[in-house]
Amino acid sequence: MKILVAMSGGVDSTVTAYKLKNAGHEVIGCYMKLHGKPNYHEENIKKVEKVANFLQIPYHILDLQEDFKDKVYMPFVNTYKEGKTPNPCALCNRFIKLGKLLEFAKSLGCEKLATGHYARLENGLIRTAADESKDQSYFLASADKEALKYLIFPLGEMKKEDVKAFASSIEVLKSFATQKESSEICFVENTYVQVLDQFMDTKIPGEVLDSSGKVVGKHEGYMHYTIGKRRGFEVKGAHEPHFVLKINPQKNQIVVGKKEELKIDEFELKNINLFIEAKNLNCEVKIRYRSKSTPCEVKIFEDNSAKITLKESVYGIASGQMAVFYDGDKVIASGFIE
Repeated sequence: MKILVAMSGGVDSTVTAYKLKNAGHEVIGCYMKLHGKPNYHEENIKKVEKVANFLQIPYHILDLQEDFKDKVYMPFVNTYKEGKTPNPCALCNRFIKLGKLLEFAKSLGCEKLATGHYARLENGLIRTAADESKDQSYFLASADKEALKYLIFPLGEMKKEDVKAFASSIEVLKSFATQKESSEICFVENTYVQVLDQFMDTKIPGEVLDSSGKVVGKHEGYMHYTIGKRRGFEVKGAHEPHFVLKINPQKNQIVVGKKEELKIDEFELKNINLFIEAKNLNCEVKIRYRSKSTPCEVKIFEDNSAKITLKESVYGIASGQMAVFYDGDKVIASGFIE
């Protein structure tokens, strides 16, 4: 089988390429240039070249910087500007890795696209990985349903420690097993605010309100805060922790309150991304990557919006984040929280 492998220079994509080549497939590597962070690509491309030479496979460097800027980077900036919390990795998977890269794979005549994600596929549905601590099904849940038939995730049944041990057992690949893991958001060097500072003034002091609308303090500028944050703002006379409940970008205000006020029992999605035929779902939902699954009911409307009623309350749902719906270990839907 002719397979394009997304290669980043990391241990996961390296072992993915090795396993597929070893299984007898015709493997082609591809490194994606997604952003212009200084000295980022040169080092990674050297690693990809080293692996490609060792495996004796061809590789391509695909410049997707304009697409990435349009579909991931600027939406990241604009979502914070709107007082919401973006999910750039989910957008990148949908539009870039499982979008533009898949288009490129097809243009080369490849039957499949392989990535080093920790997830599994079964009967056209994404399943959680065998290694629960590394499971990336949450971030893949934004994928177009049609893309899934072209994907393979060779690491889905492996534990991360076994992937590293596997790389360590091969002399040429030993260095890949010990290198530092890449950061969660590839284009953020230190903090997301440093990215926003390139486009706008983030340091405009504003008012802190309590949930009744009373001014109780000051803050550094609304873009420094996300729902649930408990530091970096002033609350006069407070004797217990206060958390950000709401952000009003138009007035440069944040609303704060006690932890109990973060409790949510229902929320809405604008466009639900369904992997199964359904009008209503009785399932579990994750409201952020590391949150535990919560039982819920989902009512889907004609305009593809949805109302989610939780059977157990959760804390700190943030508009702009992705909700991912599971039936056991299978991803059945996703959507961005309104």
